[in-house]
Amino acid sequence: MNNNCNKKSNKHSVQGLFAGAFSFLFFVLSGAIAISMLVMMVDNVFSGDEFMPVILKSINTGIIALAVFELALVINQEYRQDKAEHSVITSLRRTLPRFIGTVCVALSLEGLIMVIKYSQLDMAGNLYYPVAIIISTAILLSALGLFLKLLPEPTEKKSKVKLATLSSINDLNKGG
Repeated sequence: MNNNCNKKSNKHSVQGLFAGAFSFLFFVLSGAIAISMLVMMVDNVFSGDEFMPVILKSINTGIIALAVFELALVINQEYRQDKAEHSVITSLRRTLPRFIGTVCVALSLEGLIMVIKYSQLDMAGNLYYPVAIIISTAILLSALGLFLKLLPEPTEKKSKVKLATLSSINDLNKGG
């Protein structure tokens, strides 16, 4: 019995160690991407580049930084916390919609940015790419909804607490 506890403890400590390392790596990468975005914005604005393409590139880079940050949060939240009962279904219900939602926002914004860019450059023939991205985002979001609908409800052990009523207290006093 004690051997099983040690194996479980070792497994959780190794899992926690790797989760901590990966979440730290993704937090650092997210920060580096955000700093890179700010440096690129300042550099391009002061070099006299057009303002609109600089803003579009910055939004694009910011969305990537946000997605990497969200991934780091998910890893940190789900794999580093010690939980007595770690349910895979509960974990999926909590983290997957958040991460896929962030990815869908990033993809839809990327598609919209491409539509704006191609419209400004009179490149209507290239609109197939952003339309494909937007349609793929819609399919991904629909698939997430279907997945969550088909995923079984998590089973939670709920303790039933009886509320003391005046009549139950009277019954106890008469019986005791």
